[in-house]
Order: sequence, then structure tokens, then C-alpha cells
Amino acid sequence: MIVIVVLLCCLLTLPKVFGYQMYHVLSGSMEPEIPVGSLIYIREGKAEEVQEGDVIAFYASLEDAGIITHRVVKNNVVSGSFRTKGDANEMEDPLPIPYENYIGTAALTVPYLGMLLVCMTSLYGKIGAVSLIVLGVILNMIAAFLEGREE
Repeated sequence: MIVIVVLLCCLLTLPKVFGYQMYHVLSGSMEPEIPVGSLIYIREGKAEEVQEGDVIAFYASLEDAGIITHRVVKNNVVSGSFRTKGDANEMEDPLPIPYENYIGTAALTVPYLGMLLVCMTSLYGKIGAVSLIVLGVILNMIAAFLEGREE
């Protein structure tokens, strides 16, 4: 159990050390390539270097904290904007995405891991993790007590 907790903590902390941001995919606009619940690692970079076909993360608007992950259809360096489209959407996004809304390019996606991490970092997940640790300590104490009685 401790190994699992350490591995999950590494998934959350090590990428940040190397300059990656992590997001949990909430909508199905990029399915089937990026399913709902996936954990997506985003690497910062220069907007001018983004290629057609790259998957990028961007703010829906600078006033809104909503983050969208879509594929680049066109990178218009002259106007400083992207044309994007979700893989599951029939049409391109209606408005171009200005460079200042760009967060970074997707480097890695791990299907469904985002759901697990969101669950584990929620209040109930933390309560569950602490409960499992306490249960493990209690069971260890009971086993030691029973072992001592046998002698």
C-alpha cells in the first residue's frame, strides 16, 4: 500500500520538477485518443513552434480559468493565434485562440489515471487513504499482540 501511495505521489510531483503541468480531462471532445478522465501532461513551449496536429492546452479566455485541450488545425504566426478542433467535434472551434491563452503542448496522456488522482486528492480520497493507513497499523499491532501471546 505504501508503494502505491509513493508511486501516486511521484506521478503528481516529479513532472512538476521537470516543467510539466498536469490536468484532468473532463470532457469527451478529444475522444477516442484522449478519453474522459485521462491525466494529461502539458509542457510549456513557444507558441510559434507549435505544429499542425499538436494537441495543446489553452485558457478558454483570460478572464475564465477554464482550460481546454484541443488539436491545432492551423498555427497562424502572423496573427499570433491558433485554429483548434476537438477530435470528437465535427467543426473547428468558432474563435481563434490567441497566443496569450496558450499554456503548452501535450507531452503525455495516461487514460483514466486522472480520475484516480482526482479521487485520491479529494476530501473523501484523503479520508480513505488515512483510514487504510490506520487500518494497516491496527492490523499490524493485532498481529504482533497475537504473536506475543503464542510464546
